[in-house]
Amino acid sequence: MELLARKDVPIEETWDLSLIFSEEALMWEELERTKAAVKSLSETYKGNLTDAGNIVGCLDAMEPILVSFSRLWNYAGLAMEADYTDNGLREREEKVSDEITRMESELAFVDSEILLAPEDELKSAVEAAKGCKRYLEDLIEKKAHMLSPETEKTLAALGKSFDLPYTVYNTMKLADISFDPFTVRGKEYPLGYSLFEDDYELEADTDVRRAAFRAFYSTLKKYENTTAAAYNACVTQEKILSELRGFGDVFSSLLFSQKVTREMYDRQIDVITEKLAPHMRRYAKLLGRKNGLDQVTFADLKIAVDPEYDPKVTIGESRQIVREALSILGDDYADMVDRAYGERWIDFAKNVGKSTGGFCADVFRQNSYILLNWNNRMSDVFTIAHELGHAGQSMYGDRAQSYYDSDPSSYLVEAPSTMNELLLAHHLTKTKEDRRFRRWVLSSLISNTYYHNFVTHLREAWYQREVYKIIDQGGSVNAELLSDLFRKNLELFWGEDVEIPEGAELTWMRQPHYYMGLYSYTYSAGLMVATQSMLRIQKEGQPAVDDWKNFLSAGGTKNPVELAGIAGVDITTDGPLNTTIDYIGSVIDEICRLTEEIDGITL
Repeated sequence: MELLARKDVPIEETWDLSLIFSEEALMWEELERTKAAVKSLSETYKGNLTDAGNIVGCLDAMEPILVSFSRLWNYAGLAMEADYTDNGLREREEKVSDEITRMESELAFVDSEILLAPEDELKSAVEAAKGCKRYLEDLIEKKAHMLSPETEKTLAALGKSFDLPYTVYNTMKLADISFDPFTVRGKEYPLGYSLFEDDYELEADTDVRRAAFRAFYSTLKKYENTTAAAYNACVTQEKILSELRGFGDVFSSLLFSQKVTREMYDRQIDVITEKLAPHMRRYAKLLGRKNGLDQVTFADLKIAVDPEYDPKVTIGESRQIVREALSILGDDYADMVDRAYGERWIDFAKNVGKSTGGFCADVFRQNSYILLNWNNRMSDVFTIAHELGHAGQSMYGDRAQSYYDSDPSSYLVEAPSTMNELLLAHHLTKTKEDRRFRRWVLSSLISNTYYHNFVTHLREAWYQREVYKIIDQGGSVNAELLSDLFRKNLELFWGEDVEIPEGAELTWMRQPHYYMGLYSYTYSAGLMVATQSMLRIQKEGQPAVDDWKNFLSAGGTKNPVELAGIAGVDITTDGPLNTTIDYIGSVIDEICRLTEEIDGITL
C-alpha cells in the first residue's frame, strides 16, 4: 500500500499528454505563436470595437487564442496535477500560467470596449454573430456589472493572484502535508490522502477503518489554521468583487454566470436536507446491523452493506464493463470509451504528490484527460464512468458548438457524469439474476453515486451557504468557526442515528470545491436531471436516448431550464427533485428487502 514515486509507476497506467504536444518544445512554440496572435489582435482591434463587423471579427479571431490557452494549460497543468512534488513541473506550470495571465490582461479590452459600442451596433453584432452569438448575449447581460476598461485590465492582470488561496490549499494538501503511519493489532499501516479516501474509508475491518479515521483527522488538525486562512481569503475576495461589480450579495454574484436563481439554489439544499435524511439514516442503520456495529459513526458510512461480497475489478475488466454499460448511448459513445483506454486518456496510477479524487479535463475538439487513483474496486469503475460522462459531453458539445458555446452552465455540468453512473448500475443489474449480486450493485449505487453527490457534496453546499452568509454580513471565518459549522451540518443531517466522532468536523478541510464558487450544490442538481432522464430511458428507450444526446450536443447554447427541457426534465419546480429522492428511497427499500431475504436482518 506504500505509494510509489511518479517515475516508478507503470507508464500504461498514466495518461499520455503527448496527444496535446508530442514534445515540450512544441508547447513553447505554440506559446510564442499565441503571444504573437494576441499582440496582432490587440493592434488590429483595440480602439476599433465600435461597429458590429469589428466586434464579430474580433471575437472570431479571439476564439483560436482561447483554444490555445486551454491546450497550453492542460499540457503544463495536468502534468503538475499528477505530481505536485516535482518542482520542475510546478515551475513550468507557473511560467505558462504567468504568460497566459499576461495575455488575458492584454485581451481585457475586448469585453470592455464591446460594451461601450452603440446599442444598435451591439444588436447588429448579435444578429450577425454565429459561434460567438451566445457569448455576446451573455456579455451584454453582464454590462451592468462591468467596470472601466482600465479596472478590468487590472483585474485580469491580477487573475493569478486571485487563484492564490486555491494554490496555497492544494500545495499544502498535495505537497506539504505528511501523514505518519498508524498501528492496529501490532501491524503498521501507511497513511495518505488517497489511501484514506480511496481505501481506508471503505475498509471492512472496523478497527483499521476507525484507526485510520483518527490518524487522518489528527494530522489534518495540524493544518487547520493555514487552511482556514486560505479559505477566508478566497471568500473575502469573492465578497469584495461582488461589491465592486454592484451585486446585492455574493450569492447573486456567483449564481449570475450559472444563470440560476437563488430559489433554484436554495431548493437543492433545503429539500434534500429535509427529505433525503430519513432515507439515508435508514441506510446507515442497515450498515450498522449488517456489519455488526454497536453504533454507526461517521467513519463507517462508506463501508459496503456486504463487505465479504466486494469483487475486485482490474483495469482491463473495467473497460469491458464500462463500454457495455454506456453502449446504450450509441456506437460513437462506445468508441470514445475504447479510445479513452486505448489512447491513454486516463491516469490510473497511485503515486506520491498526485491529486486526490477524480476529474476530467477537455482539450477542445481533441480528447479528454481523466484522473483517478485506481484501487481495483467497483467504486473506481463508477468513477471512470462518471468522468467519461464529462468526456462524452465534451465530445458532443465540442463537435456541435464553437469554443464559446461548448460548455453548459455549471448548474448542469454534473448531469452527463452522473447519468453514466446510473447507466452503469442499471447495466450491472441486468448481467446476473443472483440476489446478492443485485444488492451489491444497488448498494454501490447508493454508496457511490447518491451518497457522493446527494450527501457529501450537498453537505458541503449547506456548509458553504452558511459561510457566505457570514461573509455577506461583513464577517470572516476561522478554523474554530468552520469546524463548529461543519459539526452542526453533519448533526443536522444524521441526527441521533450516526455518531459524529471527534475530527469529523474537520471534513471542511478535505474538498477543493469551496475555491470554485457555488459548485458543490450542482452535483445534486446534475444528478437530479440525470436520474429523471435515466428513468425516461428505461421507460421510453431510444427517443429518450436521442433527447439526452441532443442535450449533450447543445453545450452552453441555452440556460439550465432550457437545456434540461431538451432532456425532457422540467426543473422550474421541485417535482423532479422530490421524484429523485423517492427513487433513492425505493432503492434503499429494495436493499433492505434483499438483506432480509438473504440474511434475515430487519430494521
